[in-house]
This record gives sequence, C-alpha cells and structure tokens, in this order.
Amino acid sequence: MIETPKRIRAFELFDKANEEDPNKEDAQEKTYAKELLYAIRMSELLNNFEPTASEALQLSARCQHICRWEIPRESYEMNRVGYLKWREALKKYHAQKASFILKEVGYDQEIIDQVTNLILKKQLKNNEETQTLEDVICLVFLAFYLEPFVKKHSEDKLIDILQKTWGKMSEKGHEAALKIPYSKSSLTLIQKALSA
Repeated sequence: MIETPKRIRAFELFDKANEEDPNKEDAQEKTYAKELLYAIRMSELLNNFEPTASEALQLSARCQHICRWEIPRESYEMNRVGYLKWREALKKYHAQKASFILKEVGYDQEIIDQVTNLILKKQLKNNEETQTLEDVICLVFLAFYLEPFVKKHSEDKLIDILQKTWGKMSEKGHEAALKIPYSKSSLTLIQKALSA
C-alpha cells in the first residue's frame, strides 16, 4: 500500500475523533479507545484481505465506526425495528462525519462520494468494493468480537448471528473466515451455524 499525504492526514483526523470514545478496550497489553481500536483492526485486516484496495476503500475501512458512541443503542427502541433504525442512523452519521473530514483534508467530491456510498453499503453484493468492505467488517467481528458475544448470548441467538454474518460475505470472505484461529467453543458454534 502506497501512503499518500492526504490519506495519512485523513487517518490522523479519523483516529483523533475516535480517540474521544469514552469506552475503552484492552488489546496487546495496551488500553485503547474502543472505536480507535476497531478502526485500526479494520485497516489491518483490509490490508491483509485486499492489499490492492483503492484509496476510497482504505478510507472507508478506517472511518467505518467513526464517533459511533455518540448515537447509543439505547436511544432507539430495544427491539428489532429499533435496532434497524439505529443501524441506519449510524451509517448516515458516519458518512457525514467522514465527508466533513475528507473535505477538510482536501479530497475531491468523487472520492468523498465513493467513501459515502461504501459506508452506506450501496449496492451490496453488486459492487465489488462494497462487498469487500462488508467482508472485512464480518471478518473483524469474527476475529475480535465473537468471543465476547459467546459469553453474552444464548446458543440460538449466536447461531442466528453467525448465519446472518455468513450470508453477508463473499466466497473469498468465507475462505478467510475459516482460517481464523477460533476457540473450541466458537468453532463448534460456527460449525453448527453452517450445518443448520
């Protein structure tokens, strides 16, 4: 990946915004702002999964959850409809925050529109870059966030989550997912989800 001054500056501003996250998470003997750590993981996984990713895709991965804590889940009804409304509001919010930063950095409208469309998941399954971003989102969840979910939810709920996650991914994403070193309990759940 060739670094460009604009992308370096955009990443700095994305990360500065995410450093304000009051929620913390420990990783590799360090404490991070939760959404900063998520952003770093997204970038690292994208670089491994798709080393030739475009500028727009790299930017989208880095700001996927920018300032997510500012719209808490509890601000919507705690049911399926509320969850979907929350997710939709978040996508629009992330796209707006990212667009503002990208304009400040000096990106042209074409790149800003591409990043916005990627964050909003436009043409999922029909747009290769949108699908790649979705694959990376799913892979980051499986690699880093599945284990905490296993401790919080019932087996039926977990199997449902895994089946939905699997359904969003491409064949390339499936291949990468099967190479993740899962715990024995998580691997058993994945096998049950895929065989159901």
